[in-house]
Amino acid sequence: MKLTDFDFDLPEELIATRPAVPRSSARLLVSRPEGITDSTVGAFADWLRPGDRLVLNDTKVIPARLSGLRRRSGAAGETEARIEATLLEPRADGTWAALVKPLKKLKLGEVVHFSDHLSAELEGTGDGQAYLRFNLEAEDFDAALAEAGEMPLPPYIAARRPADAQDRADYQTAWARVSGAVAAPTASLHFDAEGLEKLRARGVEFTHVTLHVGAGTFLPVKVEDVETHKMHAEWGEVTAQAAAEIAATRAAGGRIIPVGTTALRVIESAARGGVVAPWRGKTDIFIYPGFHFQAADALVTNFHLPKSTLMMLVAAFVGMDRMREIYAHAVAERYRFFSYGDASLLFPSGQVSKPAADLS
Repeated sequence: MKLTDFDFDLPEELIATRPAVPRSSARLLVSRPEGITDSTVGAFADWLRPGDRLVLNDTKVIPARLSGLRRRSGAAGETEARIEATLLEPRADGTWAALVKPLKKLKLGEVVHFSDHLSAELEGTGDGQAYLRFNLEAEDFDAALAEAGEMPLPPYIAARRPADAQDRADYQTAWARVSGAVAAPTASLHFDAEGLEKLRARGVEFTHVTLHVGAGTFLPVKVEDVETHKMHAEWGEVTAQAAAEIAATRAAGGRIIPVGTTALRVIESAARGGVVAPWRGKTDIFIYPGFHFQAADALVTNFHLPKSTLMMLVAAFVGMDRMREIYAHAVAERYRFFSYGDASLLFPSGQVSKPAADLS
């Protein structure tokens, strides 16, 4: 299985730099064994049945992108250097792993001032990352980061415009609760309070799980043989309550539908024994064609980067041929791509998946 199997031509103008307003006005491509249908997120409930369960990733994106100054005194006086840092994850020793640019302008022990209240000392480096120790902890750190940081927009958006105040709302899900992500679970961005209420009225139930999306989600696949690719690890949790809710839905004949590849990856990580069980830890699960799904009956997801692991996940779920059909249709019909783009509802091949309105 080659990396080129997951490539396609994407016109640059189809890359969305802002979300649809309102969220529910985004388009929705529905892929069933019977074929592909064009719909809208506002009509999403019509495709579900009473008793279906949506699995939602409740991770909360932190304003992880920081800009500050490193000051250094020398024979020629004090010099300054602008330092950009993107926080990745907290470490057991209390430091933060971060991507720092330009790292060569920062020496061990030097301090970067990000605001009047927030600064960090470089304590170490490794694997292309910097390890920063901040001057604040706990709630004080959270408050200072909220003031000084910016939302860490994906590279394909950040290259076109800077993050702004609107992104603080746009790049956060309606149910975000557990801080720790440096990228949003973007399929979830399509749902607002009105849409959730419509789903509840339809008899759809909800379960929350957590997977802190890392910056590694944007890293390119660099190997031609995709089966040799090594995934980055991300922290996640499926609580006992979540596992019980999923089991109850299964027993009652309902379908389990993760909203986003992150929700799918965490429940599949928790289901390696055949059923979704309580689980907590780091997962580097890599889902590509040939993967045996144990937990998900359908998937809500956006349209992904060419040659990405997310394309491979979609191909594993619906099959290579259908994956190609979906993406050819999306390009031809001018769907909007990537994090702020449109959505898809995918059913695996061979599954009866008529719209709820057609069910007797």
